[in-house]
Amino acid sequence: MPSVSTDYISVGGNRHPGSADWDVQTGVLAYGADNNVALWKPLDPSYRGVHALLVGHSDKVSIIRFYTCPSTGTRFLLTGSVDKTIRVWRQDSADLDNYKHVSTLEGHTGSVNALAVADGSDVIATGAADGTMRTWRLNVNAQGELKSEMLETITLKPRFFPLSLALCVLEGDQGKSLALAVAGTTTTVQIYVAETSDKPTFQRCAVLSGHEAWVRSLSFTQDTQSSTNDILLASASQDKYIRLWRLHRGEVEIPAPVEDDADPLLGGMEPTLSNKAHEFEAAGSKFSITFEALLFGNEDWIYTARWNPDPTRSQLLSASADNTVTIWEQDPVSGVWMSVERMGEISVQKGSTTATGSTGGFWIGLWAPDGKKVVSLSRTGSWRMWEHDTDADIWVQKFGISGHVRSVNGVQWEPSGGYLLSTSADQTTRLHAPWKREDKCSWHEFSRPQIHGYDLNCVDTLGPLQFVTGADEKLLRVFNEPKQIVELLEKLTGFKQTVEGELPDTAEIPVLGLSNKAHGDEAPVEDEDEEVSAPCVPANSLLADTPPLEDQLARYTLWPEHEKLYGHGYEISAVAVSHNRRLIATACKATSLDHAVIRLYDTSDWHEIKPSLAAHTLTIADLSFSDDDRYLLSVGRDRQWAVFMRSDQDPTTFNKYASNPKGHSRMILGAAWAPATATEPVFASAGRDKSVKIWQKAKDEDSFLCQTTIALTSAVSAIAFLSSPYRNSYVLAAGEDGGAISIHRVDIQSLEAQHVVSIDQLIAPSRTITQLSWRPVPIAEADSFERFELAVASEDTSTRIYTISNIA
Repeated sequence: MPSVSTDYISVGGNRHPGSADWDVQTGVLAYGADNNVALWKPLDPSYRGVHALLVGHSDKVSIIRFYTCPSTGTRFLLTGSVDKTIRVWRQDSADLDNYKHVSTLEGHTGSVNALAVADGSDVIATGAADGTMRTWRLNVNAQGELKSEMLETITLKPRFFPLSLALCVLEGDQGKSLALAVAGTTTTVQIYVAETSDKPTFQRCAVLSGHEAWVRSLSFTQDTQSSTNDILLASASQDKYIRLWRLHRGEVEIPAPVEDDADPLLGGMEPTLSNKAHEFEAAGSKFSITFEALLFGNEDWIYTARWNPDPTRSQLLSASADNTVTIWEQDPVSGVWMSVERMGEISVQKGSTTATGSTGGFWIGLWAPDGKKVVSLSRTGSWRMWEHDTDADIWVQKFGISGHVRSVNGVQWEPSGGYLLSTSADQTTRLHAPWKREDKCSWHEFSRPQIHGYDLNCVDTLGPLQFVTGADEKLLRVFNEPKQIVELLEKLTGFKQTVEGELPDTAEIPVLGLSNKAHGDEAPVEDEDEEVSAPCVPANSLLADTPPLEDQLARYTLWPEHEKLYGHGYEISAVAVSHNRRLIATACKATSLDHAVIRLYDTSDWHEIKPSLAAHTLTIADLSFSDDDRYLLSVGRDRQWAVFMRSDQDPTTFNKYASNPKGHSRMILGAAWAPATATEPVFASAGRDKSVKIWQKAKDEDSFLCQTTIALTSAVSAIAFLSSPYRNSYVLAAGEDGGAISIHRVDIQSLEAQHVVSIDQLIAPSRTITQLSWRPVPIAEADSFERFELAVASEDTSTRIYTISNIA
């Protein structure tokens, strides 16, 4: 039986402060990745990375929390989304690191942005952009079934959108009650209290003022250092400050305010630091909330504040847009809260933007379950991890994971399969390779060759040391691999590349430019105070024993740009390189005959070969060279395909050979040549008419005839043939608009197609497949292979590698 397993998932995190949570029990970190939920074990010794993506939401995931049913101990994952729903996922009893969808909570009429749970309570609270909070009860009955009911809808007054919620259990004389803190697009924090936890009805009992901008994060904790078992609430705001509030059982005495205006710490700040006691009753006891401390030191918005889960450590972790993650502690002598550790990038590079590799701040900060490690999500969608070295008493950066944060538009293997390139609308191109050590192997990002200023649409390799990409900027760019990356790949992946001549050392991006320059080339004249480019890195700094860390990837793994290819008038839509690396064929978006042409470039001197090849009337969606480079196939949105044949006299000249203006009944999106065999040439085309057609050259005629049609369930957006014939068959992969991927065998002689296997919907992408690419296998050894690797690019922001076994 054919089987499919997932070898690698690379996907970036959503830029939403609430869209991640780290499970204390299993060590699984769940984070929002576009409309999916990624599961990752940061402390896994195998460094596997993301091991699963939970598919179900139809829009971006904005809030994630783990929840334990207090009556049975069953673990759940709660996820809220822009699609206005909350999904409940139950821990898989067969695989404790995975979750299965069991229920959907519906009712909100706006994006769900906030969700709160409390240990020991079966009540959860959700907040949405409809200006309401809703409370729900989730529990598991004796039969093990999940029961969910909505308890109450609370309309926020004055109307604002909740961005953060926090829930805690209050112990009173007459049992337990619940306190709910809510904050969002207002400067205040509202406290709601339910008299009992059995049938909670929440009433607003306090409004905490003092912040001067929206409040983005709330977090409750038990104050273990107080003898009265008080509760502390942290509120983090866009005003660059964190405020701590003390929730105390019983009445509290407020000291008289200091009236000395000459005090430099208090002068002019008394209204902001006023310490009014907010009193209320719950569960038969009196409670009060007072302002406790003001934490300052950040230079930009603070997105998250989280308390250390280790009850013996009273520490607060904050993540800010000023590129720092900060740990705050209370001084045991003075009682003053201060920052004891700052991680990230302390100094912000002048003029830095995401185009220069700047992180642009941290959106999320999370504690590890043991409270001795922290992770943070940066604006690039990558996770960084720091671990506390107790001997040296410092925090050391460890290995994290990375991925694209917008649609992945192209994937391409290096010609021998040594590494994989992916390119995306997030304006980066990334290099993925397997890290091999002893008996372990795991895939990682080893280089970020291109950080661009335009969305990238397509990529192809020009051999192991060079590649070309097309973007929304009318031109193509060619990049050369630097010496450091060649050495790094050889050391950690075992991939040896034949190098002729000298390679550049490093590359950098000028702050005001788009071109990666080899370090030292054409250095611009600069003022003494102006920082023109990212700092260069010593040649040996990347040659560590692990793949590069995120800050190294963003700054020091760029490939220098070698050439620009001009000629097109609109955004580049397709690129293909001939198998002998001599020619590059490209096309751009078009609505007229003038622009719907294929331009060819000669890689020996990078000149454009005139005239352009004309056949289409609208955008050309895909291009493909045959194995022997004799034919060039193009397909387009005008529903036709065209084949151009190389001239026998001049190997750089192509002429139109055959075309079919009605190749499919709707636009054609994919094209691929079958590997060369003794029979007449064969290619496949894929269209929005939900079909893949297999065409073969007619003997003694200048035409190709349709021999087989493979009917699929939705529009087919990408196809790819395995690079070698396999046991008298071509192996074809087809990707669809909804994310479905199927594998087919096509008999070499009869061209009859047989469905082999479809990738299970639970492990398949959730949005359109943009490109498929089989890892190359040697023709002589293909029949003895049992496992084939398929790289997949999808609009759901993921890059994946599947292993497909037992195709025969």
